[in-house]
Amino acid sequence: MSDSGRFDQGKPERLQSRDVTEGAERAPHRSMFRAMGFDDEDLASPMIGVPNPAADITPCNVHLDDVAASAIEGVDEAGGMPIEFGTITISDAISMGTEGMKASLISREVIADSVELVAFGERMDGLVTVAGCDKNLPGMMIAAIRTDLPSVFCYGGSIMPGQHDGRDVTIVQVFEGVGAYATGEMSGEELDELERNACPGAGSCGGMFTANTMASISEAIGLAPLGSASAPAEDDERYEVARRAGELALECVEEDRRPSDIISRKSFENAIAVQTAIGGSTNGVLHLLAMAREAGVDLEIGDFDEISKRTPKIADLQPGGSRVMNDLHEIGGVPIVIRRLLEAGLIHGDAMTVTGRTVAEELETLDLPPDEEIEADFLYTVEEPKETEGAIRILTGNLAPEGAVLKVTAEDDDIVHEGPVRVFEDEEKAMAYVQTGEVDTGDVLVVRGEGPRGGPGMREMLGVTSAVAGQGHAEDVALITDGRFSGGSRGLVIGHVAPEAYVGGPIGLLEDGDVIRIDVAERTLEVDLSDEELEARLEAFEQPEPPYDSGVLAKYNRDFDSASNGAVTNPGVKRD
Repeated sequence: MSDSGRFDQGKPERLQSRDVTEGAERAPHRSMFRAMGFDDEDLASPMIGVPNPAADITPCNVHLDDVAASAIEGVDEAGGMPIEFGTITISDAISMGTEGMKASLISREVIADSVELVAFGERMDGLVTVAGCDKNLPGMMIAAIRTDLPSVFCYGGSIMPGQHDGRDVTIVQVFEGVGAYATGEMSGEELDELERNACPGAGSCGGMFTANTMASISEAIGLAPLGSASAPAEDDERYEVARRAGELALECVEEDRRPSDIISRKSFENAIAVQTAIGGSTNGVLHLLAMAREAGVDLEIGDFDEISKRTPKIADLQPGGSRVMNDLHEIGGVPIVIRRLLEAGLIHGDAMTVTGRTVAEELETLDLPPDEEIEADFLYTVEEPKETEGAIRILTGNLAPEGAVLKVTAEDDDIVHEGPVRVFEDEEKAMAYVQTGEVDTGDVLVVRGEGPRGGPGMREMLGVTSAVAGQGHAEDVALITDGRFSGGSRGLVIGHVAPEAYVGGPIGLLEDGDVIRIDVAERTLEVDLSDEELEARLEAFEQPEPPYDSGVLAKYNRDFDSASNGAVTNPGVKRD
């Protein structure tokens, strides 16, 4: 062997890991790798990053080291060089109702940025992105889209339901129990028992809340293999999914199959169709808009409404229904929903997936039960759906010129609600009022100053919505905010109101007693004020001082864009 050949690992020219493994001048770099146990065979292989947000801060992520280990095993067996590295996570459920919840949406951005930085800085050839809690999922998918490295998304799976009083329960029932306890409808003893039994182990919250919504979307949009979303966190099948993800990542590198080969307008329309058909979280709107900005795909908030109008709701899962992700898994998972939508012409079957096959082709490879043999009281047909339209509504009007988002969870979606408003300048003040037990039928509660910049971070308000629901007012009290609502929220809750109060949006001009009218069928959100009155109030408006003057929160107060654009901080990419 010549001296020059001695230092040639023989990698294809297109692999950027050559920058740190090839040539005599990279001897120091290889020496560092050897210190970590990598050998000649590893250094000659594609370098696959495995970003892992494992943490003891949330049951959603507490098991992700094991999931990542299975993905690493798959990469290694397929002939790759797996390199695991960490990212942050925030537990939405534990930060909920506190000032700390402002960090949640920011963590989406930090996760995406950190994966991008490591993949770029260490010259990786591909990724297996592992995710657990809510913002992990869009953060990892944004990172894959932004780096445009061959990538496979791998969800950590959801928690099994707990058992209380002979029924399945999730964390949402605990939040609602707080409201019931405040009004004396639940005893302290029962709330304590519920608390101790609702979360029996590892995994993301079990209903069709934000994590499971985004996991379902990962399949529909093509970044994860069909059938990968629904296996429970602690099931052997979850680890097999992760191992296959590692193998598939090597195939993607070898075939040079990148997110830019998968992501398209069609794949986003598929994702929205699935989101609306399963009654998915309103957070899916925010995250899909952000992902589209990264991908350079033309997607607007009004597109969600158009697709929801033509896509019936066919799955009745929590929070609107009673079933959880594991129930869907037992009858075939998300592919069953996709198949029904495809057969009805509501899905683009020719959209590409991470396997290199189209959605329609991929469905043919799966061992799914025949549709006529599926018996599930929570899954409906397109011909006889649970609701004739999807669960997502985009409302507009003089209170939300750039749009607001509602997920319909009631049996009757033809809702008109009108009444005088009670304004709260932050979530804490709203929660204190709700906990007095004075909330009454017909109330319109507005929580403002919680937008992407005003919060900053668009806090979710599951505590407030659950307290209202726990007091029996889920359907007859309206809550409106420029912040967000949890995927576990139910009732007449309207979030993402844009423009937000902090920048002078109409929600910031409201005064106690102003009359608001919500017409769900007409998709309108209006305050009974003339244009002239709104203009006069805007002229008198003074933007509040930034809520934080240093640290990460101050940075995102400056950098976040409108919720109607996905609350992005990255202006988007132009890919070659």
